[in-house]
Amino acid sequence: MPSTASPAEPQQILQEVFGYTAFRGPQAPIVDHVTAGGDALVLMPTGGGKSLCYQIPAIARQRAGRGVTVVVSPLIALMHDQVGALHEAGVDAAFLNSTLDWEQTQDVERRMLRGEITLLYAAPERVTTPRFLSQLDSLQERGKLSLFAIDEAHCVSQWGHDFRPEYRALTVLHERYAGVPRIALTATADALTRADIVERLQLEEARQFVSSFDRPNIRYTIVEKKDATTQLLRFIEREHEGDAGVVYCQSRKRVEDVAQTLRDAGANALPYHAGLDAAVRQKHQDRFLREEGIVMVATIAFGMGIDKPDVRFVAHLDMPKNIEGYYQETGRAGRDGAAADAWMAYGLQDVVNQRRMIDESPAGEEFKQVMRGKLDALLSLAEASDCRRVRLLGYFGEKSTPCGNCDNCVSPPQVWDGTEAARKLLSTIYRVQQQSGISFGAGHIMDILRGKTTEKVTQFGHGSLSTFGIGSEFSEAQLRGVLRQLIATGALAVDAQAYNTLQLTEGSRAVLKGETQVLLRESVSSPAERKPRREKTARSAPSPAAATLDATGQARFAALKAWRAEVAREHNLPAYVIFHDATLASIAERAPATLEDLQGISGIGAKKLEAYGSDVLRVCAAF
Repeated sequence: MPSTASPAEPQQILQEVFGYTAFRGPQAPIVDHVTAGGDALVLMPTGGGKSLCYQIPAIARQRAGRGVTVVVSPLIALMHDQVGALHEAGVDAAFLNSTLDWEQTQDVERRMLRGEITLLYAAPERVTTPRFLSQLDSLQERGKLSLFAIDEAHCVSQWGHDFRPEYRALTVLHERYAGVPRIALTATADALTRADIVERLQLEEARQFVSSFDRPNIRYTIVEKKDATTQLLRFIEREHEGDAGVVYCQSRKRVEDVAQTLRDAGANALPYHAGLDAAVRQKHQDRFLREEGIVMVATIAFGMGIDKPDVRFVAHLDMPKNIEGYYQETGRAGRDGAAADAWMAYGLQDVVNQRRMIDESPAGEEFKQVMRGKLDALLSLAEASDCRRVRLLGYFGEKSTPCGNCDNCVSPPQVWDGTEAARKLLSTIYRVQQQSGISFGAGHIMDILRGKTTEKVTQFGHGSLSTFGIGSEFSEAQLRGVLRQLIATGALAVDAQAYNTLQLTEGSRAVLKGETQVLLRESVSSPAERKPRREKTARSAPSPAAATLDATGQARFAALKAWRAEVAREHNLPAYVIFHDATLASIAERAPATLEDLQGISGIGAKKLEAYGSDVLRVCAAF
């Protein structure tokens, strides 16, 4: 039978085990609710402290005799690092995945069945196997099944940006273990995805905790794509030389090419995509997590569950599919709360490619319509001339005021009326199709409109059209901006089956009649002026956490980091799992001489004080 003992005080666990004196944001009510046995759906931004929302209830309920918490996690690397971090804090934790041999697997299973493990991490595929379910049955019969935590819960939704069918089978947890509380957690879910999570995981009665999606330390910048790789190089050289970062590209070949270009320019860059050997991918991910200043160039195959706190920038060389994906990926920057950048280069071909992928997918029309709507929201964010953050938060239903930190707030763009240019473009497409009976691509249409007598214009006799040269006052950059917005709003279509030719739509009529206004950023029409190099501040210092230390403090901090690196290598863990930079900076500032001096420093729990206190004092004594 389950124990009737009351769970331990969460605040006590927070301080004793994890070394923190206070909960952040909505953590306290979430922890209290789940510890008491309530179901919960938690939406909290990356870096907001989601893990503690189930780890502390798991520890509290285990201490009260309630047994094992099962954490459903989609990634092996994440399991390894989270279990390692819990061990460092003195918590009994384990994982079951393919990295274990049969003997190790059996050992973990025996410990689980004896109720010795506080948190057990496993992938959804394993959790729903008959073998694992029978083991959960045994725990349940003896009152030793405490809690289910479903991490990255957006994976259950077909509307989410990272849908994984195996998550759908997790409905069995509610059906089979109705009395066991469940907490589902995600950093990214719009209203549609949220509703799908609730329905698929049968969390209709669960209490929902929705935190602010705002990440005020991240500066959002979206630039018009001209030569994206060169633009990226300039951005890194001017803003983030020597910093850790992630660069997202759409194709494997592009990943390889960009990584090589960055290496040639002196950056410590590594490629990551599904086409690489699994051992190479793991090696690159381990280096990114364990070394400083690595730039990972990757497809979206990389990133979920990455807990590295000091990623100073996330760059997109190709546009993601939707705002959820963009928000999730950019959220990997600045988890330590220090200044970070989300930078994206965006162009006409991005719009064409994303539209084509939706139209050519084998999905049903209802699904395609939802995906088009999500893409439209991202295009609207990219084309916006007002605050990016207001737009981004508005997508998730959160009202805000201009941030003063995004590119549009820092350097407000001029806006020009592109309505007349749009009408002339659409008229030209109409006349060309009327005369030739076939469609053409964007380049040829712009040549006609601007009055350029090219070989193709001469070949098809398009110089005689009434629209030839009527748009000579517009630059190619301006017309590309107009095309981009027309395609984004559905007033123009791209036929991927016919060499990306342009097609009029029902939406073209309102623009042709002048009923729809087309407003564009001035930056679309002319190259942006070179901005002055941003002042080197804490964002480009060796560690923002240590920026306020004096010279002796900086030296002490550097020595502590060197010691931490040695310990991390010995334990095969990322350095931040041992101590975060902020903890080392606090130690360096306090200059402790006794173990008592270390007590109360954020991030030093009882186990870490016992394990590392003497070594820390030894390092500090040198100064």
